[in-house]
Amino acid sequence: MNNTMNVPMVSRVMTSLLCAALLAGCAGAPSRDDPFEPMNRASYAVHEVVDGHVVKPIAQAYVDYTPRLVRQGISNFFGNIDDMFSFVNDVLQNKPEKAGNDLGRVITNTGFGLFGLIDIASEAGIPKGNEDFGQTFGYWGIPQGPYLFIPLLGPTTVRDGSGWIIRAYTTPIGYIPDVPVRNILWGIGYLNERAQALQAESILDQAALDRYTFIRRAYLQRREYLVHDGAPPPPKDGDE
Repeated sequence: MNNTMNVPMVSRVMTSLLCAALLAGCAGAPSRDDPFEPMNRASYAVHEVVDGHVVKPIAQAYVDYTPRLVRQGISNFFGNIDDMFSFVNDVLQNKPEKAGNDLGRVITNTGFGLFGLIDIASEAGIPKGNEDFGQTFGYWGIPQGPYLFIPLLGPTTVRDGSGWIIRAYTTPIGYIPDVPVRNILWGIGYLNERAQALQAESILDQAALDRYTFIRRAYLQRREYLVHDGAPPPPKDGDE
């Protein structure tokens, strides 16, 4: 009976959060980078509820109860896939030195590091390229487009979100024929990403009066920095 009574209560809380977020977003004029701010703030409010009550506790339990060696191996495995995509984007951006490093990382860690579970390449001093499709689009002059906040996925832009889609459709995990295994790996990958973000949240809690604005500004500045390899152009009027 208590569970039945909680349903309308949860519904009222969610509705109140959405309304508050919409009102907060409408309080000021949206920036040029974030023309959909009211919608994004509403999405962020939903994200905060679901993440705070479901995803974050699971991620914290994962960190607390999973041996560090196991967590490091999982992180290395997905990092090896990242290196593979970084190599592809190095080639697309005509960055031969980075391409050589990332290809070397993939070959080394896959062949000698138990399919990426052990990061031998980092121990050997081979740097990560950390390139992605969003950065490649930016390299070729495609504008970032409006800022978006997607519940459970986080901040992005139209340009970076398009890169997400390409990555999702081309990742090796997506071609595993065993559906349960494939879904488990998707879930572990998401949990790994969320667990890595836990430490950054303490900085966010201390630094931000308006968490939404802080996240948006930090995300856009970091992406601009990465697209231009550490030398972004001066911001235009109205930019973050």
